[in-house]
Amino acid sequence: MNPPETARTANASPRFDPAGRVCVVTGAAGGIGAALVRALGAAGASVIVAADLDEGHMASVADVLRSEIPGTELIGVGLDVTDRDSTRDLVDQLGTRHGGIDLWCANAGIGTAGGVDTDPQLWQRTWEVNVLAHVHAADALLPGWTERGRGHLLVTASAAGLLTNLGDAPYSVTKHGAVAFAEWLAIAHGHAGIGVTCLCPQGVRTAMVFGDEADEFASLRSTSLDSTEPNQMDSTDRDEALALQVVRDKGVIEPGEVARCALEALREGRFLALPHPEVAGYEQKRAADRDRWILGMRRLQAQLDGRAPDPPAG
Repeated sequence: MNPPETARTANASPRFDPAGRVCVVTGAAGGIGAALVRALGAAGASVIVAADLDEGHMASVADVLRSEIPGTELIGVGLDVTDRDSTRDLVDQLGTRHGGIDLWCANAGIGTAGGVDTDPQLWQRTWEVNVLAHVHAADALLPGWTERGRGHLLVTASAAGLLTNLGDAPYSVTKHGAVAFAEWLAIAHGHAGIGVTCLCPQGVRTAMVFGDEADEFASLRSTSLDSTEPNQMDSTDRDEALALQVVRDKGVIEPGEVARCALEALREGRFLALPHPEVAGYEQKRAADRDRWILGMRRLQAQLDGRAPDPPAG
């Protein structure tokens, strides 16, 4: 699930065990966020605050999740992660009620699929959700964590923050920012006992990636291509089988797999959590020869656009 142990000489953060801890998960009404709630509850977290922008929807989801993790006090709340004061208020409330927060999973995020012509307001909104929300959380949490000498921030970024996401400039730019901010925090505040883990998955079956088809892809992944001979399938079945093969070939994984990877990294005190381990190799190749990487990505972009690759420069 992650780079081999020999790839590191030391861990950048204290090890974090969720058992008996107070945890917050933003963007918790679905996808990776809901999976993190389940995983933390299964790991024995005593209190989990599941936050999302739509308070009513979050409350409904929390009712379902609560039945899956009966040993955990699960609280569903509404939170606009881009609102600095609201974030600080939640941190203060939990400090009063539960003595502080041990883990904040800054998971909320948005994508656009736009380029430089994306509406400036959408650029700004993406920046606020994908980067400034992490800044607001850290700003509210750091004083208490520094005083206690412990606390852990899990930032859900993306492999697009280590590499580059084709076709979505605001997403790629802001996820690079999220990775950079997480790394800065680990460097600047690690001496105070504060841990930082940066979660960087590639394709994940969430509404952000597949929209309304996310549940359909979930059922496809539970179906074996080997269970029925292709010539025995009707056209719809063949289309679904092909879609399943595409999902597998592109390495699209389930949110639960991402959450398990995140918890492994937390328990081991690692900065990077890579649910798609091949990303580590891609990042190394990119750093070793940036021009070659750009040329390769340009060829891939041409394939996606359905056009012939550009001739080599010079």
